[in-house]
Amino acid sequence: MKNHVWRPLYIALGLLAFTLLVRQLIVPSDFGTHEQGYMYGWHRKSNEEQWKAVSMKYKTDARCRECHPDNYNDLKNSPHKMISCENCHGPNYDHPKDPIGYAVDRSRALCIRCHSLLPYPNNIRGNIRGINPETHYAPAECVMCHIPHNPKPMRQKREVRP
Repeated sequence: MKNHVWRPLYIALGLLAFTLLVRQLIVPSDFGTHEQGYMYGWHRKSNEEQWKAVSMKYKTDARCRECHPDNYNDLKNSPHKMISCENCHGPNYDHPKDPIGYAVDRSRALCIRCHSLLPYPNNIRGNIRGINPETHYAPAECVMCHIPHNPKPMRQKREVRP
């Protein structure tokens, strides 16, 4: 055979050998060597203790309900019922250890990430009531007029001009 056939073959074999060598150095020896069910997953028995030491960042709404039943019940009976508390309030991992440092985001940008009007009528996101953020009371924060835990009732309307 001519050289133009052998050179690419040598390069391909070299890349394959390099890949296998790197895999041998990087992948732990016990990866994929367990009983049926764990053989092809990202689970390794040797690092279970490491994962047990990792603290959970998100605690779910059930954790919020313990201390904030009124807000939880308002939210679960509102159009926002499918949204987790932590979507708006952030992860619950240090709360209530540090309730003072637990910031509540009341910014307009938080609401607009879901309620900015999008032209997708055949999408689930298109069913969310949207606004044009540039013309819908642009200088005001949403919480001045809307109650986030129960957005149906409006606060007393204030005269805010864009």
